[in-house]
Amino acid sequence: MDRRVTKTGKDSKGNITSLCSPGASWSPRSKTDAIKDIESGASTYYVEEVAPKVSVKVVSEAGSKYLRTTTDKTNKNNLDNLPDC
Repeated sequence: MDRRVTKTGKDSKGNITSLCSPGASWSPRSKTDAIKDIESGASTYYVEEVAPKVSVKVVSEAGSKYLRTTTDKTNKNNLDNLPDC
């Protein structure tokens, strides 16, 4: 299932804690559950504030996993730049 992300939840340090799409039955989705969805292939997530859409990927660094959008030509598709849930 392909899920469009239009907003994100963030903690006080700006780290992504959830993915959101108001009105969607799956929203909000915690970071932990979104990572499980992506890694298992149950769902994919993407951002499309400016075409073309970019995928949300799981990145592992220093023993932690986090979510990141693939690189494109605009920062509007960056998870960090989406409005809060």
